[in-house]
Amino acid sequence: MSIVKDIMTTEVITVYPDATVQDVAKVLADNKISGVPVINVNHEVIGIVSAQDLVVRNKKLKVPTFADILGGIIYLGDTKKYDEELKKATAVMVRDLMSSDAVCVHEEDSVEKVATLMVDKKINRVPVLNHEGKLGGIVTRSDLVRWMSKQG
Repeated sequence: MSIVKDIMTTEVITVYPDATVQDVAKVLADNKISGVPVINVNHEVIGIVSAQDLVVRNKKLKVPTFADILGGIIYLGDTKKYDEELKKATAVMVRDLMSSDAVCVHEEDSVEKVATLMVDKKINRVPVLNHEGKLGGIVTRSDLVRWMSKQG
């Protein structure tokens, strides 16, 4: 059985939460990648920024519908999604753009586990934590395809 450590990329491009949105866009474009882990000064993963997060900044926001009843406003839909999109659309810093619920795996986890997470959660990259809980690598869909191509 192969483990994540066997297939992960160890030289991980990262950004800090105080980087600007323009900085992260340049990092993605210059490195021809579609996302990066966001780390703190202790190299702990605190989020992920993807090209999708940048694209959301440029989409037309759909304001939730509401009803005005006796001078009170009642929203007729879920405003949480709108609030999240508005935050991303107006983000200047990575901390406001990133997804803070980054899904991570450990070096010793199975390749099957990381593949299952990617499919089930519809994600393209998974940061890998070392035994200290710090960023040790990353597994992307491309890493999985390369691994599969080497299997008998």
